[in-house]
Amino acid sequence: MSDAIRHVTVTGRVQGVGYRAWVEEQATSRSLEGWVRNRRDGAVEAVFSGPEDVVADMLTSCRRGPISARVAAVQAETGNSDLLNLRRAGERFSVLPTV
Repeated sequence: MSDAIRHVTVTGRVQGVGYRAWVEEQATSRSLEGWVRNRRDGAVEAVFSGPEDVVADMLTSCRRGPISARVAAVQAETGNSDLLNLRRAGERFSVLPTV
């Protein structure tokens, strides 16, 4: 199975409810690479890289989110290595500052 990189935007009530920490824990437990961050528009943005089926499973989980979140939509597009490389040097998965 080939690796996939997905650039994801999650909207709804996803800030102030532990969504980023939840994404970090879920991605790390699946051995995915990437990052997650809040956006000033209220969305959460993430990049996931790993085996296609594992990334697909992560996207399914993102549609549910943690119990305190209310996910309205998850938009996923094909990502690239430039996006993946925004993570912090030496980290497999990073929580990045708000943009």
